[in-house]
Amino acid sequence: MYNYGYEMLQLAKEKNVRLCDIVIENEVKLTEQSVEVVREKMGRNLDVMMDSAKYGLENDVKSVSGLIGGDAKKLEEYRKNGKTLCGDVIVKAMARALSCSEVNAAMGRIVAAPTAGSCGIMPAAIITAAEVLGADREKMIDALFTASGIGQIIGKNATFAGAEGGCQAECGAAAAMAAAGIVEMAGGTPEMALHAASIALKNILGLVCDPIAGLVEAPCAKRNSSGTVNAMTSAELALAGIKSIIPFDEMVETMYRVGKALPEELRETAMGGIAVTPTGIKLRKQIFGE
Repeated sequence: MYNYGYEMLQLAKEKNVRLCDIVIENEVKLTEQSVEVVREKMGRNLDVMMDSAKYGLENDVKSVSGLIGGDAKKLEEYRKNGKTLCGDVIVKAMARALSCSEVNAAMGRIVAAPTAGSCGIMPAAIITAAEVLGADREKMIDALFTASGIGQIIGKNATFAGAEGGCQAECGAAAAMAAAGIVEMAGGTPEMALHAASIALKNILGLVCDPIAGLVEAPCAKRNSSGTVNAMTSAELALAGIKSIIPFDEMVETMYRVGKALPEELRETAMGGIAVTPTGIKLRKQIFGE
C-alpha cells in the first residue's frame, strides 16, 4: 500500500486521515483481520511496553552478565528529589528507557520495536508523552500504529540491524518512529510527523554500534535513554512548525548509506569503539573468563 513516506503522506491527504489510519487500513488488508483484532494486538504490545518501562523503576534489575542494572531505579529516585536539570518529564522518560533496557538485558519480556537493543525508546517516549498530553489508551495505540508505519518504511528501504547499519539504524529508527507517533498523538499533522521522524534520524546519523563484550547492555541502555530524549525533542521541533530541510525518505536513504560506509569494526562486532578500550576489554575478560 505504501513503500515510502511520500506515498503514506499522499494517502493521508487524499483520504483526509491520520498516518495511523493508513497503517491500520494496511494492516487489516495484509492480515485479513478486523480493525478490532488488529488494535487488540497492538494493545497487547502496549501492555508489555508499559510493564517493562515500569519494572526497573521499582526493582533492582541486574543483567545476566552483571554489566548493567539498577540505573533505572537510581534515576527514578533522583527524579523524585525534584532537583533535576532537565525537568520531571525528561528524566522520567530517561528512567523508563533504562528500565526497558535493563529488563531486556535480564532476559525479561520486552517489545523489540524495532529491535531489542533499542526497545526502551518507543515505550519511554510514547508513555511519557501520553501522560503530559492526557492521552488515553486508544490514542497511545494510535501512536504505536503511526510509529510502526514509519518503521515499515525504514525496514523496507534501509535497515534496523546494528550489524548492518550501526546504532543509528537501531536507536535512530526507534527515535524516528517514536517522534512521529508523539506528533500525531499531540494533534500534529501527518507532515509534521514525517518531519519529526526525519529530524530524529538526522540527530543520530553516524552513530556506531560497539557493544562491550558483544552484549546488548552497554552502551546500549544509555543510548536508549538519550534516544528517548531525541524522539521527544524532535517531536517538539516539528510541533512548533519547524521542518526538516531534508525529506524523510531521503534521510532513510542517507542513514542506510552511512551505515553501509561504517567499517565492520563499528557494526555490532565488538571489534571497535568503546568495546576495545582498555576498560571494555577488561570487562569482556571478566564476563567470559578470558
